[in-house]
Amino acid sequence: MTDLDTRFDAVWDDESLSDDERIVAIDALAALCDDAARAAFERAGARDSAGREGEAEPLYRRALELGLAEELRVQAVIQLASTLRNLGRVAESLDLLRAERRRGGELSDAVAAFYALSLASAGDPLSATSVALQALAPHLPRYRRSVTAYAQELRPPR
Repeated sequence: MTDLDTRFDAVWDDESLSDDERIVAIDALAALCDDAARAAFERAGARDSAGREGEAEPLYRRALELGLAEELRVQAVIQLASTLRNLGRVAESLDLLRAERRRGGELSDAVAAFYALSLASAGDPLSATSVALQALAPHLPRYRRSVTAYAQELRPPR
């Protein structure tokens, strides 16, 4: 972890900051960042966290266009998809998350959670519940098989 990573984390963890103060602090750190994609990602996240989705969206897109390290790339996809859902562009959100689900990876449960939210926003609560339960099932100490089977039953036929 670099000094800049530590400094970004400290700003994100500082609960005493207002949304505007967090944006100013993140922007100041982003200006020091040699990685333009990371800088755009951090700036997007600060605006997104402040409820400024319209400002966050182009910054997420820029970060993805410039190329992020894999873990940050997945986070940017999740956060952009969430932003799009909040902006009422649920179909776009679903498209991004479907593609990310096909890729798999370490954050697959987080992708599933946001996919479930977008499905619910799209008016498909049974599919949303199925996706959420399928992501949860492997983490259960008991009833994995039952929850998995019930989750599959909720999925609409293809």
